[in-house]
Amino acid sequence: MKKKCFRFAAAVLCAVTALGSCHGSRAAEEFQVPGSLGSDNISIVFWAKNDTNRTQTDIYRNAIEEFGSYYPNISVDLRLYTDYGTIYNDVITNIPTRTTPNVCITYPDHIATYMTGQNTVVPLDALINDEMYGFGGSLVKFDAPRFDEIYPQYMEECKLGGQYYALPFMRSTEACYINKDMVESLGYSVPDVLTWDFIWEVSDAAAEKNADGTYKVNGQKVMIPFIYKSTDNMMIQMLRQLGADYSDDTGHIGLFNDDTRNILYTVSDHVKKGAFSTFKISSYPGNFLNAGQCIFAVDSTAGATWMGSRAVHHDIAEDSMVEFETVVRPVPQYDPAHPQMISQGPSVCIFNKENPREVLASWLFTQFLLTNNVQIPYSETEGYVPVTTKARDSEEYREYLSLAGADTDTHYDVKINAAKLLLDNIPNTFTTAVFNGSASLRDAAGQLIESTAKSTRRKENIDDAYFDKLYADTAALYRLDGSSASGKADLGELPVGAVALLVSLAAVWVFIAAYFLYGFIRTKRRNAQLAK
Repeated sequence: MKKKCFRFAAAVLCAVTALGSCHGSRAAEEFQVPGSLGSDNISIVFWAKNDTNRTQTDIYRNAIEEFGSYYPNISVDLRLYTDYGTIYNDVITNIPTRTTPNVCITYPDHIATYMTGQNTVVPLDALINDEMYGFGGSLVKFDAPRFDEIYPQYMEECKLGGQYYALPFMRSTEACYINKDMVESLGYSVPDVLTWDFIWEVSDAAAEKNADGTYKVNGQKVMIPFIYKSTDNMMIQMLRQLGADYSDDTGHIGLFNDDTRNILYTVSDHVKKGAFSTFKISSYPGNFLNAGQCIFAVDSTAGATWMGSRAVHHDIAEDSMVEFETVVRPVPQYDPAHPQMISQGPSVCIFNKENPREVLASWLFTQFLLTNNVQIPYSETEGYVPVTTKARDSEEYREYLSLAGADTDTHYDVKINAAKLLLDNIPNTFTTAVFNGSASLRDAAGQLIESTAKSTRRKENIDDAYFDKLYADTAALYRLDGSSASGKADLGELPVGAVALLVSLAAVWVFIAAYFLYGFIRTKRRNAQLAK
């Protein structure tokens, strides 16, 4: 009976530990590339993000069909998501049950969390360098880019712990979309490089009202001069421009500093004047811009088709659209001579499976996503740019850029100008350090601005005591206090299944301890009786 109970407890402990291991750091094993793909049928699952854009969906489906013409024994099952957050949550939930997809479009911050499972994400170094199936490999049947044709700074973002765990898919940055007419009506000219002082000054001026409560600049009852879509990027870029602390590769958390506090004081001042708001508070900046109710709308270059009076996409009525000249500029800077802007955009990772040929098939499909036949059409759907020089230097892509303004769809000038903005500023872009917990840190950076703006609107007292409490509350909310400073930042809220696993693990340990304590006491009593 004793042996049976022990074997049961050990079995449960091993099972729960395996399932719950996604929350403890795991060193990835080097992938052993099979000698051949083989001819057996292989099915892989591909999770991708699509924001109700049918053109992007068609590009995915066309890519799958063309890939199948090269490898008829590999079938690809496409599953589309409307946002990256849902992909992230589903992957985390599926890691314990080993039901992750084969290929997934995601972000490096998310991959760092996926990697806390045991051999969940495949390290790509061996595949990249394989003579037969790597970049430029002898058995790759399609025209894939060489390794040196992928922009190195984008590959560096996909490197964690000295190994590559993803390939870049598309790149974007943030841009400021501006109602030039309204800026000039206030007596200003739009500079080539925006500064924070310029943005705040013009925004404050645009917040002035007439005696009847309408705004002087547009004659309407609604005006939010400056709206920022992603406040996490706002805070990260402002700190970077100031040379201030945020984080580093060791997982050090430096967000909660005096430079951050000064930024938040400034945000509060302009919220109080009615000059600034955020997407989470007021809604999508493009809607206000297109209705003549916003002057400066900061959003991703990937969202350029939603910006401007002739925008391809919009969520407001046609009769609410206002005609104006839209210009695109980099995000505001503290030092215009040395601009700093964030590099962002999705990457592609591969999940480990028992069959190494299934992983190899996934790798080949991932490579195919970097071919010109995918990179160029996809970049033309939004203000993305391709990640390879092979695509960017192609005659097809150059012609696309040259036709800016030829129509209001494929060649919509605002969209192409947003892409050119990034192409012209690649040396000025940066990425943030990626580690387990960096996604939570990013969320916390944005939350500081959101909380400050909301508190200001509620007329709360914004002072040092307020920020002391805000720092403590935000660090606790995103679990960035305590051990996070040594690179062990928590993952934030865990999925329900993961919480259940951790609770079960603790219960098993209690059971084992209680069992052995009971056995020890029982043996001691028996020995005492025998001694009598």
